[in-house]
Amino acid sequence: MDGNGRWAEQRGLPRTEGHTAGEQALFEVLDGADQLGVRWFTVYAFSTENWRRPVDEVQFLLRFNEEILLNRQEELHERNIRIRFIGRQDRRVPRRLVRRMTEAAELTQDNTGLTFTIAFNYGGRAELVDAVQRIVDSGVKRVSEKTIASHLYDPEMPDPDLVIRTSGEY
Repeated sequence: MDGNGRWAEQRGLPRTEGHTAGEQALFEVLDGADQLGVRWFTVYAFSTENWRRPVDEVQFLLRFNEEILLNRQEELHERNIRIRFIGRQDRRVPRRLVRRMTEAAELTQDNTGLTFTIAFNYGGRAELVDAVQRIVDSGVKRVSEKTIASHLYDPEMPDPDLVIRTSGEY
């Protein structure tokens, strides 16, 4: 979901319009992935770095993500899509948004179609730090790739086959 704000600015639109267009594009791609039989689909909805944005944009993104869940979770459930979340659920994430995430995950937990993972307050390095901290806290003496994998946010999630950076940055 990276690049929505820049996309809007390039067209003389408010950054919020870019996020709305990004939502539409996301669900079009999700539909296509589902039709093609893709089993796991992950989207970066809000990174750990997004907290550095202007406060009003952060507040918009928090509300926007909550609204997406409210508006889309029933539809996704009816389509047998399982919703999961990865990322830190620390004190910066509003409790009502955490509740919405929990509700969506619980509603769809038994679905057997595509697994739609939403990376919210997520960063790859943050996930590794959190995994290592859980390993240290558990008292494990010898660490292997398997040990680290079992302590990631979603140990069931397979390694990605394809990563697309939508902003055009690399």
